[in-house]
Amino acid sequence: MSKLTQISHPLILHKLSLIRDKNTGSKDFRELVEEVAMLMAYEVTRDLQLEEVEIETPICKTKCKMLSGKKVAVVPILRAGLGMVGGMIKLIPAAKVGHIGLYRDEKTLKPVEYFCKLPQDIEEREIIVTDPMLATGGSAADAITLLKKRGARNIRLMCLIAAPEGIKHVMDTHPDVDIYVASVDEKLNDNGYIVPGLGDAGDRLFGTK
Repeated sequence: MSKLTQISHPLILHKLSLIRDKNTGSKDFRELVEEVAMLMAYEVTRDLQLEEVEIETPICKTKCKMLSGKKVAVVPILRAGLGMVGGMIKLIPAAKVGHIGLYRDEKTLKPVEYFCKLPQDIEEREIIVTDPMLATGGSAADAITLLKKRGARNIRLMCLIAAPEGIKHVMDTHPDVDIYVASVDEKLNDNGYIVPGLGDAGDRLFGTK
């Protein structure tokens, strides 16, 4: 069964409060989202496999731990998920980046696919799907379904803020996918937005309305 991990480090909570503030402009918002993603990546990648290798320091030869051959892919859900990629690849520069484009139909609240481009060896990679908001869970669940159809097996979902409804939907749809969040908020409102949330993450990242 999938598990939910809430990463409540003081630095993450502090930066998340600034992200929520409606007076935070796009430049600061982008930088904060990237920083929080980088801090969360520490926990999300905690169980990556290691192998022992021999290196030579300026003093002598020694055995150390390094990441094993397992490869990583970061797959943002467009467009807001892009804001988290920079923080991830700063820590894992060898990671490949795929893209899945989904938008929410404002009437039905259901996701519609318009783009999907993934690394050719996606089935061999540890995949981290990024999206700042897990609201209804529809987009995340559909993105994970797309990945599985293309052979992906090892998938994690990483979000800044989640609503209980979205968490339940992803867990019910994909019980093999672990979810990592910085905050579980109260609920969804009648328009499908997270309360208290942070508004529209894509608009705030890119300065659009």
